Amino acid sequence: MRRLSLRVLDALILLWLVTTLTFALIHLAPGDPATLLIAPTASADDAARLRMALGLDAPLPVQYVHWMSGVLRGDLGMSLTRAQPVATVIGEAVPVSLFLGGVSLLASFAVGAWFGLWQALRAGGRTERVMTLLGTVLLAAPSFWLALALVTLFTSGAVWLGLPAWMRLPAFGMQDPALAPAALVWGDRWRHAVLPLLVLALPGIAGVMRYARQSAAEAAAAPHVVSARARGLSRGRIETRYVLRTALTPLVVLFGLMLPGVIAGSVFVEQVFAWPGLGRAMLGAIAGRDYPVVLGLTLVYASTVIAANLLADVLLWWLDPRRRR
Repeated sequence: MRRLSLRVLDALILLWLVTTLTFALIHLAPGDPATLLIAPTASADDAARLRMALGLDAPLPVQYVHWMSGVLRGDLGMSLTRAQPVATVIGEAVPVSLFLGGVSLLASFAVGAWFGLWQALRAGGRTERVMTLLGTVLLAAPSFWLALALVTLFTSGAVWLGLPAWMRLPAFGMQDPALAPAALVWGDRWRHAVLPLLVLALPGIAGVMRYARQSAAEAAAAPHVVSARARGLSRGRIETRYVLRTALTPLVVLFGLMLPGVIAGSVFVEQVFAWPGLGRAMLGAIAGRDYPVVLGLTLVYASTVIAANLLADVLLWWLDPRRRR
């Protein structure tokens, strides 16, 4: 309990440091939100009055105290460009990012862990070498290249190759605005989600596959596994009782480290495929110098990363008796 309390305290201090540093950096960076919010023909006096109305004319420490006091009360402020509460902006974008990140993370672990464990326990065949090559290619491929390649393949490429209509996938947006019935809308949304999910899941599958393969290979070479083989235990019992249980601990840690990607891992994909999630909201807020939205999203991202690392540490302590001793 004492260890957990200290870890929570460390997490809170780290969260405060991250948000404070972000507040200082975005306010000290060149640029003035007021100049982006007023008409090009407005005068300097108009800009000054707008800065005063937005509270941007106060000294930086005063602005920080005002923002931090609002955060402690649960108030993230108002968006400068949308004229909405920051909590509303985040609340509208969270379901989109959760869907993309959650589905891709589950697919990465379900598929990647299975193939990685299979590679380690059935190493040496031609299929295993082909899977290793494909995993290396997917890990080395830049995300923007993979996105453009998939868009080209399943849009104009599908037409050029003469593929059936169901294989010609939409590249941008969440749904076709011309569809009205709910059943058609949900089916169309899944079609729109195929390419973004592939871009997110394929590199994740390759990474988890390599990690699971290495963990299972190390577990299979452990002394107690070698001893179990010498005692004549069956291969299936050795793999399920000794190898897989030992390889589980590193995978739990990896899951905890990848968990923030559910929220923060789809920034590029949301922008390329025009999905209105947290990543696209962050890029728009940075371009528009919308300080409250940038700070609110930074708070969400930092909280997710820190909480995921804390969860991984707790799960590792619970799974590994050596850490408890």
